[in-house]
Amino acid sequence: MSMRCLIVDDEPLAHEVILKYMEDIPFLENSGQCYRPAEALEFLSKHTIDLIFLDIRMPRLNGLDLLRTLQQRPLVIITSAYEEHALESFELEVCDYLLKPFRFDRFLKAVNRALAMHTLKIKAGDAAPAAPVSKAPAQIYIKSDKKLVLLDLDAVYYLESLGNYVKVWEADKFLLTPRTLSSFEEQLPADAFVRIHKSYILNKKYVHYIEGNTISLKNKKQLPLGKNYKHLVKELLNK
Repeated sequence: MSMRCLIVDDEPLAHEVILKYMEDIPFLENSGQCYRPAEALEFLSKHTIDLIFLDIRMPRLNGLDLLRTLQQRPLVIITSAYEEHALESFELEVCDYLLKPFRFDRFLKAVNRALAMHTLKIKAGDAAPAAPVSKAPAQIYIKSDKKLVLLDLDAVYYLESLGNYVKVWEADKFLLTPRTLSSFEEQLPADAFVRIHKSYILNKKYVHYIEGNTISLKNKKQLPLGKNYKHLVKELLNK
């Protein structure tokens, strides 16, 4: 299965790097190159594309604004020199976010993810579900130690607030990210995570038992249950 690709970037060097990497990946087919967003809009109106390699900061119209104008979006991999647009990009359901300069192994990981999504889309065919289904994300990106880290939500035990920072705990280790707990609460799947305290969000699958105002986890960690969140105990037990 091949994927028809379009490169949208105002930097010729960026085109050269992506084209060079594509030569070693047989399922990627170069279908076009655009250097301006307006040029990309015209191209997409005339051609069917499976995957766009999209820069963000471009003249007159940035890449994310271009993406918002598309009624039918191909899969998108962001290729940007700026990390601050990552959260906004993933809210637009892009496949991946590559920070320039990126190496071939990182590029390969991104396109393999895109291929997997493309394959699922093809298998689904044109059948429409009876009702809209919103899939909860299995992974999200967070900023930690000046890096964008891909976080497997299933491995997260709990999140702990530290003012304008959050500790994301995986068993006995954590990542520190400059975000608020409330921003995570809006993003995390509600069927898996629950707020149990003003300073804690918990992954339900790791609950071992609840006793009084304390929740014990399967790794023997104990977390406080806030008085304003006690009504969630029943929900935790039922789930």
